[in-house]
Formats: sequence, C-alpha cells, structure tokens
Amino acid sequence: MPKNDFSFELITHDDNARLGKINTPRGIIDTPAFMPVGTQGTVKGIFTDDIKKTNTQIILGNTYHLLLRPGIKILNNFKGLHDFMNWDKPILTDSGGYQIMSLSKLNKIDLKIGAIFKSHLDGKKIILSPEKSIQVQKSINSDIIMVLDECPKLTSDKKILSDAINVSTHWAKRSKIEFGNNKKKALFGIAQGGLFKDLRIESIEKLKEIDFDGYAMGGLAVGEKQSEMFKILNETIKYLPKNKPRYLMGVGTPSDILGAVKEGVDMFDCVMPTRSGRTGLAFTWNGKVNLKNSKYANDKTPLDIKCDIRQLNKYSKSYLNHLIKSNEMMASMLISLHNIHFYQQFMSEIRKNVKNGTFLDFYKKYINLFN
Repeated sequence: MPKNDFSFELITHDDNARLGKINTPRGIIDTPAFMPVGTQGTVKGIFTDDIKKTNTQIILGNTYHLLLRPGIKILNNFKGLHDFMNWDKPILTDSGGYQIMSLSKLNKIDLKIGAIFKSHLDGKKIILSPEKSIQVQKSINSDIIMVLDECPKLTSDKKILSDAINVSTHWAKRSKIEFGNNKKKALFGIAQGGLFKDLRIESIEKLKEIDFDGYAMGGLAVGEKQSEMFKILNETIKYLPKNKPRYLMGVGTPSDILGAVKEGVDMFDCVMPTRSGRTGLAFTWNGKVNLKNSKYANDKTPLDIKCDIRQLNKYSKSYLNHLIKSNEMMASMLISLHNIHFYQQFMSEIRKNVKNGTFLDFYKKYINLFN
C-alpha cells in the first residue's frame, strides 16, 4: 500500500476520454472510476469482502447520515469509518449538500450558519455548517473530502441557480480554511449552475480561484434529460483543470457513465447498481435484464458465466426469478453483487479502450444498450 501524498496522474487520453491514476495513502484509484455508494457505512446488501472482490478501489459514504448514525463519538472511537466497517481502501464522503436538496422539506439555508436540518429520524435540530461538515468528514477519516454546497433542484430559474452558486462559493472558501493543509487527503470543490453554460463557467472559475485538489460537477442527474447532461458537460468541463480529477456526482447508468467519460469525466458514484438489484434489475453485457419477468422462470443460464464471486455463475435466472417472486432477501443480495461486479468490469473495459485508443468504438457499441 503506497505511503505517498494524494496526487493525480493523467496517463493518456483518447480524444476527450481520459485515463488516469489517483494515489492515496490507502491505495491507488484507477480512473475512470466508479464508486459504489455506502451511504451509512454499508453498500446495501453486500459483504465488505465481496465489494473488494469486485475490484472496487473506493467507496462513498455520506456526512449527514453518518453524523446522525452512528455519530462522531463512535466514529472517533474507531478512528474513522474504515475500521468501523472493515474497509481498508479509500473512502470519499459526500458533504451533505445532496441532502439539502433531497431533504429540502426538512431544512433551510442560511449563508452565515449553513444548512439547518430537522432530523428525519427524531426531529432534532441539526446544524451542518461548512466547518461542521469538514469536521465530521475528518472524524469519518475520509480520504477525499467534499466541500459543503447547495445543490438546487432541477430548475430553469437562473436566479435560484445563481444564488446557489454564491452560497456554494462562500461555503467552499470556509470549507477550504477548515480543511487546512493535509497532503495525505484531498478536498474537492463542487461546481453548480444547472444547465446554463455561463453559470457553470462562473462557478468553475470561482472554485479555481480557491484552488482544490479535485473538482466535481454537482446539480446534474437531478431529473434532466441525458442529452442535456451530456451537452452541458461538453460545453463546460474543458474549463476544469486538466491535471486534477473531475467527478460527476450521482451518475449513473452505464450509458450515463459512458457518455460522461467521452466528455472527460474521471469519477462517478451512484446507487443504481444496488437500488436496481433490490428491484430485480440486473445489468449485463447484453443490456438490462428484468428478472421479475416470467420469461426467466425456466431460464437455466446465469447472468454472467464468468463471475465466480460468491459463485454467482452457479445461480440461474430461473432461481433468481423464484427468489424475487418469493420475496427472499437473497435475491437483492445476489443481484446487487452482480451489478457492482458488472459496473467494475465495465469501468475496466472503458480504461482498457482509452489506453488502446479504441474508446470511440467501445462507446458506439454500448451507448444505447442500457437506455
């Protein structure tokens, strides 16, 4: 395991698609990378050791939810989330900015204070300031820390989006001060601006003035069309520094990822693999497979004959269909594990094709398969 400082190396590119490597004291992250979401210290339904076997190099945790449960005291007692959940590789933590949007009915924004939440668990008042968010992420012992931002809902109102940029920039400056100087960890800024090119560029330029270790595109994958997301990435991602990681938050389907890699994105996270697994939807090299469908009731073939993690290649589609119809929890566990494995295979093939200069062929083959 490397004992070096956080760093990013851009190895090569194929048009705008990039191949890189993030170095952290807890391990290397090959990019483009997909981060399974472990919001509350668990990637839902999957054993930690099995996550490692899928060649996952980094997972995501969430500041707001981990602040509520298990709380800072327990996290500090374990010196962070890694030991608490038995994960020895890098962790990135979302700052709580997404919860400002997703739990909007339970919070209000104050530029000077931060986000003031009414806990969705017990109704208690929770103040998540930019400083508090960084402090909690330090207790989690995150390897990549995100600034607290205001993530607005999908809107065409430029004033709402402009106000969110102002709040997010102010909080980003405070987050940077609270983060301090720690070369072993990274602090990422988050650009907002919705689907407006001028606002996105404004947000990016303001963040570049503060200077972060990496940059994220926030406020996308919030209900806009896929084509709209690709368009704004195409128009604005070139304004991000070339020598630092680019992270598209909350994305997405395999085709979302493929299209974003084409525009130059390096990092992704999404609940899609496990959430889909819990509803009986599997991702395969032949596209999506809805295992609830009765046409699989007598199908003896596995989802992936080559996947031997937990002997997944020994379970037939017929058996999985039976588990789903019987409401057995094993169904969601097996399909979620399969999906994470597929996503990591998919990312590996993306990296291989960028390296070989054949990414565009790979893109054309798979871009429409998962829509």
